[in-house]
Amino acid sequence: MSTVAALYVDPKGVYVGLPDVEVWDEARDARRYAGPWPVVAHPPCARWSRLAGFTEARFGLKRGDDGGCFASAVASVRRFGGVLEHPAHSAAWSRYDLPRPTWYGGWTHSLTDPGAACYIEQGRYGLPVKKATWLYAVDVELPELEWGYTPDGDGPTPNGPHGGMNNWRDAWANGVTGFTFYKGHRHDGLRSSTPPAFRDVLLAMARSARQTPPNEAA
Repeated sequence: MSTVAALYVDPKGVYVGLPDVEVWDEARDARRYAGPWPVVAHPPCARWSRLAGFTEARFGLKRGDDGGCFASAVASVRRFGGVLEHPAHSAAWSRYDLPRPTWYGGWTHSLTDPGAACYIEQGRYGLPVKKATWLYAVDVELPELEWGYTPDGDGPTPNGPHGGMNNWRDAWANGVTGFTFYKGHRHDGLRSSTPPAFRDVLLAMARSARQTPPNEAA
């Protein structure tokens, strides 16, 4: 099994302890990743999401100012192959001119970019909320995923520790807020989590990348 580097991940999260997964948490600072393995990247999203305005007003964190995390994640995906995950409608997509996903499923491409992008809902992989997500992948096999669009408020959601909630608003109302931090970026614990089934999809994608020899990654 080929090694994958998991970038910007929780040191106690779902990537920890897996064979052939090199974990880059806050302490290691994934902006310093220099290869050689393909990557699964989860760069901080608070300053790019549709809640970025609230984050800026409430916590003084300027929209788009993530210390170079997203730019570094894109560079790693393009250089070593792999996949990047971010919230759907992330403003980083426009900032870095990435292929625009479509909500009805499938991978989209751009004539000006080496990668492909898609819309997916992590609720279809076991998360008890919808968690609409965009993926950006380069130099990997592009799998058929659990395509589909669920309007906010529609259910049911998959079974889970907070089963019975139809969307993140229900989760918020039921006190599922567990904040975590990465480099000063505040995230909702449920919405920033990755269900194991979805993690496995991302790892499989990264492992399908052409491996970069270590002497080329220096």
